[in-house]
Parts: sequence; structure tokens; C-alpha cells
Amino acid sequence: MPPRGAIGLVAATTVVLGLVPVLAAAPAAHAAPKRLVVRAGESIQAAVDRAAPGDDIYVEPGVYRGSVQITVPRLTLRGAGPGTVIAPSAAGTENACARAGHGLCVTGTADHRANDVRLGHLTVAGFKKNGVNATRADRIEVRGLTARDNGQQGISLEQSVQGRFVGNESENNGESGIFIANYVNAEGGALDTDGALVRDNRLVGNRIGLVLRRLRDLVVENNHITDNCGGVFVVGDEGRPQAGDLTVRRNLVAENNHYCVSPANHGLPNIQGVGILLTGAADVLVEGNSVLGNVSTGTAGTATGPALKASPMAGGIVLYASNAPGTHNTGNTIRNNLALGNAPADLADRDSGGSGSSGSSGTTLAANTFTGNRCHISEPTGWC
Repeated sequence: MPPRGAIGLVAATTVVLGLVPVLAAAPAAHAAPKRLVVRAGESIQAAVDRAAPGDDIYVEPGVYRGSVQITVPRLTLRGAGPGTVIAPSAAGTENACARAGHGLCVTGTADHRANDVRLGHLTVAGFKKNGVNATRADRIEVRGLTARDNGQQGISLEQSVQGRFVGNESENNGESGIFIANYVNAEGGALDTDGALVRDNRLVGNRIGLVLRRLRDLVVENNHITDNCGGVFVVGDEGRPQAGDLTVRRNLVAENNHYCVSPANHGLPNIQGVGILLTGAADVLVEGNSVLGNVSTGTAGTATGPALKASPMAGGIVLYASNAPGTHNTGNTIRNNLALGNAPADLADRDSGGSGSSGSSGTTLAANTFTGNRCHISEPTGWC
């Protein structure tokens, strides 16, 4: 039998040896987030390429030529305000974002999503396609950003949830000021955005101010949407689940009276004088909006083109038939809106499917409800 001291030494040695693998397995500490500053004449993309998740990139005032591609999650890219400008480079081939024709891209994949990216307080202008283009970018936040004079969307988001678009200005873009969709170029049922938010944005001079395509569960509130061809479009089709179950409230949607000719492949007629339009949507709440002076008169003929008819979608708040056969607006509630000075009507249901009639399957569709609105003219009569 070994002496007592020996037993104690063996025990102590065993405990120490037993700790060795535990200590060896302890993870190394993560590097603290960095603040990177980009100065006039430097490259924003170079700073993004150096950044790690959690870093903050601040861009000083100046014009920065070249598209910016972000794939790093939890990255913040912010400028000093509208005077921090991202504009196209001469070549336009510096990265995948540039080759696609976009200005600022946030791109994830199905396995590696670009989550929790924050963009703001800068301008993205003059790109052939989208100013901001985000795909698989959950919980993205775009705040205080200006997107102007881009060929397609000012700000575009697809295949993403919980996005927040707050306090942006999107103007004079070829398609939408803000465009949010499940897929841009594919079919599918509506995406549940898990509470996405579009708030306090100014959307002016675009083809359509705001387009929500095949989406569910989001809020659109307190936006200023004027001088476009159309104001707000909630678009669904035959996909299931059906687009809708969202809220459009307390927005100013006024004088969206520019005339836009729709290409044949868009599937919609020409656009002019459209305030808030629902097509193929279900269970949408349109509440407390000011929808004013949205009027379609068509255009007069000129030496370079024929006269164009007034848009059949025109009016203040309009339910319009979907392109998809058998898909109707159903169960929508339009209440407590101020809808005045719109023509040919302040409120209109031009989709016969959502008034308690039967759908193509024989099931009874939930009626659309118009209540408590202040207006002068409705189709059918009796809602004002």
C-alpha cells in the first residue's frame, strides 16, 4: 500500500491530467467587430472584402464608382448621407453585382444566407437595373438610403424574410421604388415574410411606387407615394398560399398620374392614375390611408404616337381581376380611408370574384368589405 502522500499526489496528477483535454478544447476568442472607414478615392468593395461578420463600414462623402457585392452576414454599410454616392463604373464588370447591372447587392445562398445586413445613409444612382438588389438576405435593414435614376427597381428584395425598409427615398426608377417578392423570375406560392416592414419611405416618380408580389404577413405604413404611374400594387396569382394577409395603413397615395405603357409580357394593362391596387389578393387590410387625386385620362395623339386610352386599373382603391384564371380578390377589408378626387372612382371592385360568389372549385369566396370610407364615387355605387 503506497503512503498517504503518494495517494494524494496520484489523485492530484489525475485531476490535472484530466483537465488537459478540456483546456486544449477551449475555443479561441472571436475578434472584436471592426470599424472600417472608406475615404474619397478609395474602394468600398475593398473594405467589404476585408470585413468580417459584425464589422461596420463607414463611407465618407464622395462619388464611388463601381458596384458593391456583399455576401458577409451581420455587416453594416453606411454613408454620411445623400452625398455618399455609389455610381456605375466605366467598365461595369468589376464583380457579379456589376455584371448583373445592379448597384449594391446583398446575396446569400440557400445554405449560407446573408443575414442581418444593414444598409443606409447613402445614395445608389444610375445603374442599368436595380439600385439595391438583395436575395436570401433575412432580416436585412435598409434605412435612410436614396435610390434614384436606376433602370429597373430602386430597392429590390426576394426570397427573404423579416426585412425592414424605413425612411428611404426611391425616385425616378424605371420600375418600382421598392419591390418585394417571393421570386422575381419564378413561380410559387406567397412567401410569409414573418413581419416585414415598409415604413416612412418617400416613393416618387417611379413606374409604380411599391410592389408587393406573392407575399404574406407584412406591414406598409406611413409612406409618401406620389407622382408615379401607380401607387401601391399588391399582386397575387394562382400560387398557394395566396398572396395577402398583410396590412396597408396610414399612407399618403396621391396624384400617381404619369402614363406608363406596359410591355406585352407584363400581363397588365397600361398604368395611369392608380392609387392602391389589389389583384389576386386575400385577407388584406387597407385602412386609414389618404388616397387623393389619382386620375387616368389617357394621352392625346402626337406626331410620334397614337392616342392612348385611360387605364382600366385607374382609381383610388381598386380590386382588379388577376391574370390567373379563377384567382380572385377575396376577404379583403377596405375601411376608414379618405379617398377623394380619384377618377373614374374613389373605390372600385372590378373583380366579381370577391363579393360572396363561387370560385372555380365551387367553394364560396369570402366577401370583400368596404366600410367607413370617406369618398364621392364608388363602383358599384353605395359605398360612399
